[in-house]
Amino acid sequence: MTVISSDEMSSLLTPINAFLQCETPHAWLEEAQKEENLRIILTDHLICELKAAQSAMYLLRRYVADDATSKTLLGWLKPYEDFTYRHEGDWQSLNTKHLSKNVFNTEGLDPFKKDMLNKMVLLIKEELHHFYQVLEIMHELGFEYKSVTSSRYANGLLRHVRTYEPEKLVDKLICGAYIEARSCERFAKLAPYVSEALGKFYVSLLRSEARHFEDYLNLATQISSVDITERVTHFANVEKTLILSDDKELRFHSGVPVFQEAP
Repeated sequence: MTVISSDEMSSLLTPINAFLQCETPHAWLEEAQKEENLRIILTDHLICELKAAQSAMYLLRRYVADDATSKTLLGWLKPYEDFTYRHEGDWQSLNTKHLSKNVFNTEGLDPFKKDMLNKMVLLIKEELHHFYQVLEIMHELGFEYKSVTSSRYANGLLRHVRTYEPEKLVDKLICGAYIEARSCERFAKLAPYVSEALGKFYVSLLRSEARHFEDYLNLATQISSVDITERVTHFANVEKTLILSDDKELRFHSGVPVFQEAP
């Protein structure tokens, strides 16, 4: 595993662990670290990176972008979606260099929308870069990309999102915070049990993404007309239940595995 001081690890994980209401179950970690399950974990992680970018993109298209910019944003994700969902294109040609907030007309944007724009564009670029990095690792390990079914985790959270604004946006942002925090917690959990190269990668992701959950929470606080503590607590309990309950599939955000899934 890559060298990281205990002070740095504590600094990264303390706010994350304080936000989450439970640790990853040992039973999940036992299964996830097995060599025969590595392809499943990496593949689902890959898809999760894309979905994180898609979620941030949805927020920009729904709440910030005009129609013309929205079409440009869809173009950002299309090569990644083509590869992931339609098995089209060459993954080695993917890059994030063309992604820029300069495509947005920021004139007249209120402070909240400007803050969302800055945070979400950066998040999208990071998530798509990490998508590419996971593909590189899979290529080095000789794992051909094959689709896997999604876990119940994200949908289990989003099922509780309210349907009216601005409460809908507040809830979506809180869900984003929990997904990002759990991802970081699992990077840290897995890092000591995988190869040195993969462990270094997971620690680098922890360093890069540790602030994401706070970015989402800050946005939720800004847009809400009331204190968000009650909603944060509600989703904390939902998230805890999803993580600690039995799960029939092993995925990056899955719960307690009830059986070992064949690779």
